[in-house]
Amino acid sequence: MDPENLKYLLLGVLVFGFLVRKTLGFLNVKNPVPEIPATLSQYLSTSKLEEAKAYQRENFRFKFLAGTFSFILTFLFIALGWFGAIDSWVSAFGFAPLVKSLVFFGLIFVGSDLLSLPFDYYNTFVIEEKYGFNKTSIRTFFLDKVKGYLLSILVGGGLLLVFLWLIHRMGHHFWWQFWLVAAVFMVLVNLFYTAWILPLFNRLTPLEDGELKHKILHYARSVDFPLDNIFVIDGSKRSSKANAFFSGFGKRKKIVLYDTLLEQHPPDELVAVLAHEVGHYKRKHIVSGMIISVLQVGLMLFLLSQFIFSERMSLALGGQAWSAELNIIGFTMLFTPISMVLGMGMNWLSRKNEFEADEFAKTTFSGEPLAEALKTLSVKTLSTINPHPWYVFVNYSHPPLLERLEKLEN
Repeated sequence: MDPENLKYLLLGVLVFGFLVRKTLGFLNVKNPVPEIPATLSQYLSTSKLEEAKAYQRENFRFKFLAGTFSFILTFLFIALGWFGAIDSWVSAFGFAPLVKSLVFFGLIFVGSDLLSLPFDYYNTFVIEEKYGFNKTSIRTFFLDKVKGYLLSILVGGGLLLVFLWLIHRMGHHFWWQFWLVAAVFMVLVNLFYTAWILPLFNRLTPLEDGELKHKILHYARSVDFPLDNIFVIDGSKRSSKANAFFSGFGKRKKIVLYDTLLEQHPPDELVAVLAHEVGHYKRKHIVSGMIISVLQVGLMLFLLSQFIFSERMSLALGGQAWSAELNIIGFTMLFTPISMVLGMGMNWLSRKNEFEADEFAKTTFSGEPLAEALKTLSVKTLSTINPHPWYVFVNYSHPPLLERLEKLEN
């Protein structure tokens, strides 16, 4: 395919992805407000359902505006060859190939983040504030940005440096070599995320002795789940929304509970939520998910290696000659449909795993408190109780609330 036709292919893929995402979002937001299901009658009111729908509509309009802005800008960058123009401008400084690539990606990253900053600010301090979710101060918001930049430079920049060095020095063999690097990195992040990265943004404190800790440890022993690391995270400094998660393997496994979760739920519901997380571990979901993610990265790198050294992609994006950075950008766009299909498969598997974790919690502890916790979480976060089935199939990593309650309560 010649560069001109390749450019039209890139534009076609971009338009296709945009239309699919926005059509699914439109179908989802147009679903009418349902009647209150019997199982939620004590938790929901008509006014609460209307508020949840208003929150959904406002988020859709905002994401449509932000997504359209991003789409138009990317379309122009491809159609008018602006990616290539930036690459040529950086090349004029006479940098070595590796340095030139790093400078190019640095400019793209900073420019993209600065353009998205007003949208992030509006989402946090207007929409989330309007519906009572935002707890972030302006100082914390911008401090998070600065920390994110530093982390991106140190970690993301380091990985990018290794990646580009392998491309420039190892030729077509770079893909499996960087695959090994990426696999090790992914495992290390899972092991040390709560110890190294999370404390940069949040404070983690051990769960205090008391009824909750006693019940958690008693449950952990009953399912042969050695657990010493139970932490509370100060999620309330940014949002009133609650969550819990599990990270690590072996002796480094940790349970992290949001302080907002502790405020909103009694001990039995919290133990049920933890039992769900333990279910993921016992059913090997974390390990299998890691393996699948590593395989996906390997597939992506292998496909990239097939045309990373082709000059046509660089020319299609407006470059004057072969450019590793332009080819990476072009491949990322062409990979979008494959990524979408893989994402749907991963979401289907994730929904299946959520049902299995729910069943584990129901069998080893109790289904009723987990169902009660899900109801409270759904109401307090203004979640949609009747998402469109197509939207669920493509985008949902967790089953819709009513499907989970049906299995827990029957």
